[in-house]
Amino acid sequence: MDRRSFLGAIPAEAIAMKSLFKGNSMEWKMSSSEKKTIEKVKLAMLSMQRATWEQGVAMQAMLELGDEELVILMAKDAVLRQSSDGRLAMLGEEFALTDACSPGEAVLWAWKKTGDPAFQQAIEKLLEFIEKKAPRSSDGIIYHFTNLPQIWSDATYMLPPFLAVMGKYEEAIKQINGIKAVLWNPDKKLLSHMWDCEKKEFVRKDCWGVGNGWSAAGVTRVIQALPQSMSSEKKELVRYGTEILDGCLAHLREDGLFHNIVDNPASFVETNLSQMLAYSIYRGLKGGWLDGKYKQYADRMRSAAHRKVDELGHVQGVCGSPEFDHPGTATEGQAFFLMMEAAYLEL
Repeated sequence: MDRRSFLGAIPAEAIAMKSLFKGNSMEWKMSSSEKKTIEKVKLAMLSMQRATWEQGVAMQAMLELGDEELVILMAKDAVLRQSSDGRLAMLGEEFALTDACSPGEAVLWAWKKTGDPAFQQAIEKLLEFIEKKAPRSSDGIIYHFTNLPQIWSDATYMLPPFLAVMGKYEEAIKQINGIKAVLWNPDKKLLSHMWDCEKKEFVRKDCWGVGNGWSAAGVTRVIQALPQSMSSEKKELVRYGTEILDGCLAHLREDGLFHNIVDNPASFVETNLSQMLAYSIYRGLKGGWLDGKYKQYADRMRSAAHRKVDELGHVQGVCGSPEFDHPGTATEGQAFFLMMEAAYLEL
């Protein structure tokens, strides 16, 4: 497929990328302290070693901040480390599947911006892998890994947004609904973390905070990408996204943070879920699909996140790398701070 026909195959809504990408973030009205904090958090993030999904979320943060040069530079490295079967930014996790799709939207944007055929070829190869080769359940839901028949809540963020900006709207919604079908607890309005499709049992039944945050943010990005002609599908996603917010916010602490296991106060206090939900709320308010009452919660969570930024720009107290089983620092914690700020400033 040549460049022109490939461009024609992507719906205009996807190419436009909605209103997310408005150029350099410095065009926004920011105080000097806000600029300084953003730059410090960005620099700390770029100093971190990054696995495939970490490269993906870092690229998305740069994209939403409007740092175009960094998006292109990071996209080049994601393509450099593309596996032979099409998975992007393959570093740090040999069997990553949905995680390796997380850089897709930024690589698509880089191709649109530069016209570099290497980006086009990488996107085509990734999409072909997803559609034709990726292992999946009997219901067609793509596994989180290539070597395990597992579905994780994280995947709602990693794969469906890329499918949506590629114009594969129905497939994006199918994947979200398939993940929800095995992980959603309707009484708690929270998602459990991991399900094994062969054993038909939870690998981890806990309602992990960051897993619910990945899901809220992923649903938010798909809502943004859907065309107006899919208003009924958008309403269903809005309903689901709002339920995730409500389920989490029921456990919001006075300090604006959450416990690592959302409904278990014995688990450690964690920072990133607050950033992820604040991002989702600000985007929902900007998109006109979320009630204004949620802004007070987003502002409270944003303030809590700002209090966690140390003098070097590290967002402290997020689920810490490399095991994500303790409070620490992580690329995704840095990235969601930046995405939260981009959403806040744009609102």
